[in-house]
Amino acid sequence: MTQIPAQPAEPESVFADMWFDPACPWAWITSRWLLEVEKVRPVTVRWHVMSLSVLNEGRDLPADYRYFLDRAWGAVRVCVAAEERFGPEVLGALYTALGTRYHDRGEAKETDTVRAALADAGLPEDLADAADSTAYDEALRASHGEAMKLVGEDVGTPVIQVEDVAFFGPVVSPIPRGEAAGKLWDGVRLVAGTDGFFELKRTRTRSPIFD
Repeated sequence: MTQIPAQPAEPESVFADMWFDPACPWAWITSRWLLEVEKVRPVTVRWHVMSLSVLNEGRDLPADYRYFLDRAWGAVRVCVAAEERFGPEVLGALYTALGTRYHDRGEAKETDTVRAALADAGLPEDLADAADSTAYDEALRASHGEAMKLVGEDVGTPVIQVEDVAFFGPVVSPIPRGEAAGKLWDGVRLVAGTDGFFELKRTRTRSPIFD
């Protein structure tokens, strides 16, 4: 009797959780890498909000960075408002709309840009009213706090979690595409599964490249 060869088992699907601030260019690159990973590995990305403005409260910072942080409150507040009204499923599309305008097109981080991004994502433009309101700050701080509990206070955005292990990064430029994105993901999973692994780092010598 001829035996039918056993079919290889389908790889198990996993979740990747990412905490982002729409204003951060490095987080934007990481997020676009994860979307590439979804195309070549059995991975589903779940999106969460964190805030560079919250992270840097009370710190002595250069005036230009403080100005950047003061303007960054609006988008994260709107993201939290959208999540509360429509659920976390809307965050991916809203983040893509915001990041495309902020980073790919270089548009100003102003309420008008946020309003346009909401329209791009198919969300009500009245959510932009949250940008200048503190009504969502408690929920924002709670979401940000979830990320900090996972990785500690001495890092920034992005934070990703893979199979119950979380870390800051990866910080990469330009965006890995196709199988290159998959290979980086494989490496991330490898170090995430190594007990006691904490850090690989070198000085950044390249600006964010969004192509």
